[in-house]
Amino acid sequence: MPPNTLADAVDSIQAGARQDDVLAEFVDTFDLASTDELRYASIEREPKLTGDAKLDALIGAIAEYLAKQRRLGRVPGWVCDPARRLKTPWFTSADASDAMREYLTFSSPGEFASRNIFTEERPLRRARGPHSTT
Repeated sequence: MPPNTLADAVDSIQAGARQDDVLAEFVDTFDLASTDELRYASIEREPKLTGDAKLDALIGAIAEYLAKQRRLGRVPGWVCDPARRLKTPWFTSADASDAMREYLTFSSPGEFASRNIFTEERPLRRARGPHSTT
């Protein structure tokens, strides 16, 4: 069952579910919500800090990014917690060359870069459309 809130997603990850899968399911759930109030409600409750600095920062970035990109009119206050920021840069491309690192530095959305997370220009994009049965 897909997580209804970002806090539920973090709970699932801590229970052993695959991080990439759970976060993708959450983004789908967020995008499919029928109103902006439901979207905001899905990020409003603060997820538990996990002790994994990268995950904790990523969760803050996701909540802020979704709130701003979907123009919800507000961002949950918990995203400003210093524990949601990394002390050293994290380039999400595993084998980032110097050129790739430079690209990621300049292409990362502010919600990620401000947390020292450097990723692609549209980090939460999801494939949409009908699935082929053949």
